[in-house]
Amino acid sequence: QVQLVESGGGLVQAGGSLTLSCVASGVFFSTNAMGWYRQAPGKPRELVARITRGANTIYADSVKGRFTVSRDNTKNTVYLQMNSLKPEDTAVSYCYADITYYSGSHSDYWGQGTQVTVSS
Repeated sequence: QVQLVESGGGLVQAGGSLTLSCVASGVFFSTNAMGWYRQAPGKPRELVARITRGANTIYADSVKGRFTVSRDNTKNTVYLQMNSLKPEDTAVSYCYADITYYSGSHSDYWGQGTQVTVSS
């Protein structure tokens, strides 16, 4: 069983920065795509950023140019550097990982979420 644990959320003023991290823990697996989703109050969960094992990235239009997703494959960790934060970025951020087990099976995993609050 793989578990994802996020950290780095918190409260920040508009225009400030936060860095989120997420580590996938377990045995006999590798991570394929990893990334971040977020869910604001009253809204559905949406993609923020995604990164493949080969470091190809995609971003939501709303964060492009402000956020940077990266990963460390040796640590099974994905990061999200968030700059120029806006109040509309306030949401619970969830780590995502597409896992391949050495047995050949695939599974998607989600973290518990970490709160990002941006004050105006």
